[in-house]
Amino acid sequence: MVRVLVAGIGNLFFGDDGFGPEVVRRLAGRSALPPGVRLVDYGIRGMYLAYDLLDPCDALVLVDALPGDGVPGEVVVLEITADDLGGGGFDAHAMNPVAMLATVERLGGALPATYLVGCRVGAVSEGIGLSAPVTAAVPTAVAAVRRLVHRLTATVPAGSRGK
Repeated sequence: MVRVLVAGIGNLFFGDDGFGPEVVRRLAGRSALPPGVRLVDYGIRGMYLAYDLLDPCDALVLVDALPGDGVPGEVVVLEITADDLGGGGFDAHAMNPVAMLATVERLGGALPATYLVGCRVGAVSEGIGLSAPVTAAVPTAVAAVRRLVHRLTATVPAGSRGK
């Protein structure tokens, strides 16, 4: 069986940064994900995700808010490779996805095929709750994650990644 880890990343106490955990929460409420797909809300606990990746999986799908340029609420799906990671220091008390993924190999693991389902943020400031455009994007992101994990479980040979 193909093993896919879907990881919600973000701090729900900072507005739109809570996008990843909200998408994973909505996915957990539905039962139509393929066998072998594990959903986890990591929040800002990067070290937990790094250590979980030491137990090899075939693919990793990160769900996270994307700061920077773009229209708030725009959902993007990206493949992430080792070339995208560079270096980066790791802070065990924060969630910097690039630094966390780069740390997996330093801990003795290997990065599986990795994807990001991200949403361009509207507001990342102290406060609970997503902005209207990001809230409206959650169903689109849920559908994107579902399509991606169905494709991954149909095409990635079990045990071929993350070793």
